[in-house]
Amino acid sequence: MIGLFIIYFAVIMLLIASQWGIYSKAGKPGWACLIPIYNLIVLLEIIGKPWWWLFLLFIPLLNIIFYVWIYNLLAKSFGKTEGFTAGLIFLSLIFFPILGFGEAKYQGPAGS
Repeated sequence: MIGLFIIYFAVIMLLIASQWGIYSKAGKPGWACLIPIYNLIVLLEIIGKPWWWLFLLFIPLLNIIFYVWIYNLLAKSFGKTEGFTAGLIFLSLIFFPILGFGEAKYQGPAGS
């Protein structure tokens, strides 16, 4: 049981560190990824969408569509394609660290 907790804790730390790196690369404070709700507002700023999209993320079923859209815009903001978006959705544990720690450079909201 303790072994599972250690693995779980390590995965959470990896994802937090990855988000911290993504936010820092985009010129936002890395600590923003630690604060609930505010982290979504900062993410919306990174991808160039208005803050009121936050409300759309709390509507059941509609939020799935908007999270996919947000991940797609995040991938494009770092110069990646739709294939990378699929990776962010289905293999987050691999693709978020690639964005946070890899060579990807922030290119502006949705790659503009």
